[in-house]
Amino acid sequence: MRHIDVHKLSDDATFNRFHRSVLLWCALIIICDGYDLAVAGIALPSIMKDMGVTAQNAGFMVSAALFGMMFGAIFLGTVADRIGRRKAIAICIALFSVFTAAAGLTSDPYTFSAMRFLAGLGIGGVMPNVVAQMTEYSPRKIRATMVTLMFSGYAIGGMLAALVGKGLIESYGWSSVFLAAGVPVLLIPFILNSLPESMPFLIREQRLDELKAIVARMEPGYRADAGDRFALPVKDQAGGAPIGKLFQEGRGFSTVMFWVAFFMCLFMVYALSSWLTKLMAGAGYSLGSALTFVLVLNFGAVIGAVGGGWLADRFHIKYVLIGMYALAAVSITLLGYKVPTAALFILVGLAGASTIGTQIVTYAYAGQFYPMAIRSTGIGWASGVGRSGAILAPIAIGTLVGMALPLEQNFMAIAIPAVIAVVAVSLISHGRSASAARLATASHIHNATGVKSI
Repeated sequence: MRHIDVHKLSDDATFNRFHRSVLLWCALIIICDGYDLAVAGIALPSIMKDMGVTAQNAGFMVSAALFGMMFGAIFLGTVADRIGRRKAIAICIALFSVFTAAAGLTSDPYTFSAMRFLAGLGIGGVMPNVVAQMTEYSPRKIRATMVTLMFSGYAIGGMLAALVGKGLIESYGWSSVFLAAGVPVLLIPFILNSLPESMPFLIREQRLDELKAIVARMEPGYRADAGDRFALPVKDQAGGAPIGKLFQEGRGFSTVMFWVAFFMCLFMVYALSSWLTKLMAGAGYSLGSALTFVLVLNFGAVIGAVGGGWLADRFHIKYVLIGMYALAAVSITLLGYKVPTAALFILVGLAGASTIGTQIVTYAYAGQFYPMAIRSTGIGWASGVGRSGAILAPIAIGTLVGMALPLEQNFMAIAIPAVIAVVAVSLISHGRSASAARLATASHIHNATGVKSI
């Protein structure tokens, strides 16, 4: 009889075709998700004109999806640890595809907002699940890089919405870009067939033949045997309420600090996304230049995400994050001061790298912090709580803009959350290392059975 340590196999596996497949599927899902999130902003001027809504009502219409994302991240992140991650991801894709397309068929702001709220459930719910999936199936030495590479699909989805949106709206009207968002629903059968299920879920459900097939693809050197036994470490046995387990085994304070970091980072991301163009135009830059700053912000985000992931695989991810949040505080503050245009573009790129990019690395850290069995729950709650920062940011900074404060004070207000996030991440406890936990588990199995784990 062999006792198989799937954690160790996953950690020590060499990157192969199986890992590439998981990365591509998860990245494709995130690209679709990013398109759905960005499409409302691309079409908003046309929607306002067609429906005859005020700017205030238009803001509510956009925020409807953010509210949905908050509830979706919490509920669908938690439910995934109960029904299986693959099924939860399929539900999320169905939600954001069908209801974004449905929003394109509406003719009044209230029905539109309701459809966007329901789409937001899927947009928000898919994030913790694909992060958990990518974290679980990535070799430890390149884990952060793979998660951040996957999450860069958001920027690709946003750029796709901008590129496709302009042509479609001019030719077919704003409804067309929403109807195009329904296409990903066709991917669901392929995703259910190709994406592996979570290993702790398969062990709990005793679907061991399916688990053996996954392990053989993940580690080609593995040869299945009828006597193979798969055991979960104590920390990965999600009996009882998964939410309660976020606060057990010394995780409680760190869980709250993750929530604070997510809130602060998403506040900065949405403050810049919502108001950078307006602030730069108000500072005397032409609208064309101000829009270019948004492109530079997103380009910086990709560099920050991939670069941050690369650094996190070479140094401790916690300290990489502290440095990235500190960079956000400095770069955003400096945006409020007069500097040469070239320097300003660099600062905007750094701001994108250290806000949107940092948010992606923060997801990767949360994915590594929580045990496999409650990973979707942990990331889902952090993301859901953080969404309240995304909802608050456009309103809070909009209020400051309305007060006609000096430019530097507006950017300082956006930068303050970065300082709070530095403190929050600094206070997250390392806990036992993964290797120590594995050694303890292996020792426990050996003592109980006399058979060494492999």
